[in-house]
Formats: sequence, C-alpha cells, structure tokens
Amino acid sequence: MAILEKGQEPAVRPVIDTTGPRTPAGRGKLGIRFLGYAALLVFAATLLLPFFWMVMSSLKDNNEIFSNPVRWLPSRIVWENYVNVWSQTNILVWLRNTLILSVAVTVLQLLTGSFAAYGFAKVRFPGRDLLFVAYIATIAVPWQSYMIPQFILFSKMGVVDNLAAIILLHAFSAFGVFLMRQYYLTIPEELSEAARVDGLSEYGIWWRIMLPLSAPALASLALLSFVSTWNDYLGPLIYLRERSLWTLQLGLRSLVSNLYDRADYAVLFAGLTLSVIPIAIIFAFGQRYFVQGIAATGVKG
Repeated sequence: MAILEKGQEPAVRPVIDTTGPRTPAGRGKLGIRFLGYAALLVFAATLLLPFFWMVMSSLKDNNEIFSNPVRWLPSRIVWENYVNVWSQTNILVWLRNTLILSVAVTVLQLLTGSFAAYGFAKVRFPGRDLLFVAYIATIAVPWQSYMIPQFILFSKMGVVDNLAAIILLHAFSAFGVFLMRQYYLTIPEELSEAARVDGLSEYGIWWRIMLPLSAPALASLALLSFVSTWNDYLGPLIYLRERSLWTLQLGLRSLVSNLYDRADYAVLFAGLTLSVIPIAIIFAFGQRYFVQGIAATGVKG
C-alpha cells in the first residue's frame, strides 16, 4: 500500500456503473420491462373494451348503437337514457333486493367461512384433514347437478319465492372456508396456544385473535361474495317469481325481453352501466386488501 506524504491528496478512482441502461445488459433489462408493460396495457385495454363500448352505448341515440361501421363515440350525448331507465323500470326495487341479498350473503359467508376455517386450521380432532378434503371437494361438483333436489327441499321448507331462499342458498361457501383456512395457517400457532393457557375459549380465540389478524383475507372473501351474489342470475331465476322480489339481473333480463319490439337498447345499456357502478366502487376501495389477502393465502399450505 502506498504511503501518502503530508499534504498529498489520495487518488480517486472513477467508479464505473456496469448496471445502468447504457450497458447492453441494462438496455436489455429496460427493453424487457418495456415489453412487459406494453403487454399489460394491451391486455388491460382488451378487458376494458367491452365496458367502454357499454358506457358509450348508454350515451348514444338508439339508432347509433348498432351502426355499421361501428361508432365508438356518440355523435351527441343522450342523458335521457338514464332518466328513462329510472322512470320506465323498477330499477330501484331491483337495486334494493340485490343489495339486501348481497349484504346478507356476504355477512353470513364471512361468519360461517371464518368459523369453519378456524376449526380446520387451529383445532385438532380426529379426521380433521380428511373431512376438510371431502368438504373442499364439493367445489368440483357443479350446482346444476343438484339444483333440482335442492329446489324440492327448499319448496318443502316453504322458502321458495322468498329472499330467504337465496340467502340460504349462498350462506355457506366451501371456497370461503378454503381461503380463510389458508390464511389462518400463516398465523403463528403460539398465539392460540398462549390464549388457551390464559383460559380463553376457542370461540374467544376465533373472535378476539383470529378475526382481527385476518382482515385482508376477510376483505378478499367479502369482495368475492358480494360480487358473486350481485351478479347471480340463475339462483333468483329459479327461486324468485314475484316481480317485487326480482333482483337487478332478473330485471335487466326482463328489460331485454320487453325491448325487442321497440328496440330501445340505449335504455338497456344505461341500466347495465348502473349495475356495474356499485361493483366498481367496492373493488376500487377494497383492491389493496383483496390483493393482500389472496397473496397471503398461498404462503403456507
């Protein structure tokens, strides 16, 4: 090592950055990242294109919707379509019924799913894993294969043509149990063991410890349950006959049937746009928790 004399400044060697974009490797990484973002933008635009066309069609004159060639933007904005969908239909009743069902089903699925998942994840009993596999295997069974005997059972119970039928139909979710169990497995076992030593019951552990710690998973399950119930068509079609009990999906479907004579599709697209707005708002506020919950459920099997 060279010894510096008094007053002599040390030589400073220039630092060459070999990881920057000016090097071939850096330019290659930048190009790959650019292509990745471009592919994501194309994919997102492809998914959003039908929604864009729906919203634009709701603002068009009825004669412009199916024009050839396709006109993506309206020549003039027709706000009367939204006025007509409120005045000519029972959309307020449909929205009320759909909101009642969506909220009730979501709350029940959160309670039943999280409580059953706690038993499968944190309570030891003989045959627990085998019972869990058998229960989760019901996800692979299509609802169409048992909806007729289920309808007969509900009919004998006297809940057909009642909102309670749809609530009972979706009150339990095997997927919800699976989602919550996978999240509970990421919570250290020492917490529940310490709570048992302190004398806390299993119900208390679930309510005071597990639920507060599993907020992201609960938010994910709530979002999935709400959207699924909001968009459900086949269940209300089978169990709800009175027009006063129709959901938004049944009401919009009847609107399609009634519009073939006068071909007022602009009003239909206005109703479809209104039906998407609540889901979009909920997803916008719960997106962060939804991503956290889904990501955390895959940490430990």
